[in-house]
Amino acid sequence: MTSPRIQESFDVLEKIVQAVGLSPNGAEPIRLAENDLWRLPGQVVVRIARRGQSAAAAREVQVTRWLAQNSIPAVRPLGIDQPVTVNGRTATFWEELPPHRAGDESDLAPLLRRLHQLPPPPFTLGEIAPFVRIADRIKASQSASREDQAWLLRRLEDLQAAWTDLPQGLRPCVVHGDAWGGNTAVTHNGVFLMDFERTAVGPPEWDLTSTAVAADTFGKISRSAYEKFCESYGHDVMDWAGYPTLRDIRELRLTSFALQTADDNPAMLEQAIYRVKCVRGLAGPRPWHWKAVA
Repeated sequence: MTSPRIQESFDVLEKIVQAVGLSPNGAEPIRLAENDLWRLPGQVVVRIARRGQSAAAAREVQVTRWLAQNSIPAVRPLGIDQPVTVNGRTATFWEELPPHRAGDESDLAPLLRRLHQLPPPPFTLGEIAPFVRIADRIKASQSASREDQAWLLRRLEDLQAAWTDLPQGLRPCVVHGDAWGGNTAVTHNGVFLMDFERTAVGPPEWDLTSTAVAADTFGKISRSAYEKFCESYGHDVMDWAGYPTLRDIRELRLTSFALQTADDNPAMLEQAIYRVKCVRGLAGPRPWHWKAVA
């Protein structure tokens, strides 16, 4: 039996693909989370964004076309006029990658190094927005208590102030925006970057912090694996005085995402509440061994 969540997403997909002359027949859900991903026959992937994300979707198409011109291995958008918006939902269309597995920090480091070395693009990207949707997620949460919500919002204000006063670091550049191993795909003919909706201009340390947090907060990767990542990239963000601020911002982002997910999936409630306890300093020192939410 099709779940209500899948059926709701398919109804949106049906209207969107028909708008570009494609058929929804044979569509298969890949993942329904922050974005809804569907596979169509003919090796086409449709990515449906949440409401209000049309600008991010357009930027993602523009960025990936620019990356193709610069020979950066990344997912490629179909050569159609996109993104496509129907009834307030925006979608993009992509060439499906060949069979692949999710990458890890060793696959990510060399691609980030190449990305961060690129010259500025011939279009305006805008600056990285590290706090986007955090406040909305916290305020809308049905899982967090009123007390937790108030604390998280105060913490958000503190980190926003700290962000504006970061110490000097590496030269600003084009950053991926959500650079973790899961946003790489390892195929038989190479490693590809994915998911560019947060790509912008900003401190490269923002991208590097994702892997640092995987070691520091999640306890997901070993110290030796993290050191190999730093060696491959050529820099250890943990040595930078601004790292604790970026780490704390990412932890708050990941906590707000867990709260949002728990509202849709009660199985994630325990993890969401645990993350709140961690960032509030009520669960002991790092690493906190957070589990994935989806």
